Amino acid sequence: MPNCPKCDKPVYFAEKVTSTGKDWHRTCLKCEKCNKTLTPGSHAEHEGKPYCNNPCYGALFGPGGYGRGGTQSYQYNK
Repeated sequence: MPNCPKCDKPVYFAEKVTSTGKDWHRTCLKCEKCNKTLTPGSHAEHEGKPYCNNPCYGALFGPGGYGRGGTQSYQYNK
């Protein structure tokens, strides 16, 4: 039985969601930046960690500068 990449506990069939090639608990599949619950297939991934498509992924890893990548009003410090 696979372990969840977030909490490292076993993921049972009834509670599993698959994303980024791994099995997660539904409550553990959250954006690494804002902690928003994500749905499989509707988010971005960077180094195996899930992020919201907008604004988190774009602000952290998209092109820099004002008005690029749809992140003009979001600034995050790493």
